[in-house]
Amino acid sequence: QVQLVESGGGLVQAGGSLRLSCAASGTIFTINVMGWYRQAPGSERELVATITSKGSTNYADSVKGRFTISRGNAKNTVYLQMNTLKPEDTAVYYCNGKLGYDIWGQGTQVTVSS
Repeated sequence: QVQLVESGGGLVQAGGSLRLSCAASGTIFTINVMGWYRQAPGSERELVATITSKGSTNYADSVKGRFTISRGNAKNTVYLQMNTLKPEDTAVYYCNGKLGYDIWGQGTQVTVSS
């Protein structure tokens, strides 16, 4: 069974930075598209950023220029560097992988205080 495990969330003041990490286990295949989504209380889950195995990236307009997604040297790892965080970035952040079907991590809380 393929699993995604996230780490790196926490509490930070506005203007600060956090780095999220996600690693997959349970598969020998390369997950072509990995990404991050977030869900704030009372809101739908939304795309933050995605990256392909070849390094092509896609960002939500709200995070462009502040967040950077990258793949790690280890197979099926992905990172999200979040800079200049804003209170509206507060949400549970979920790692996602697409392996013919969607795989989701358990989520990690990011809280940005004003």
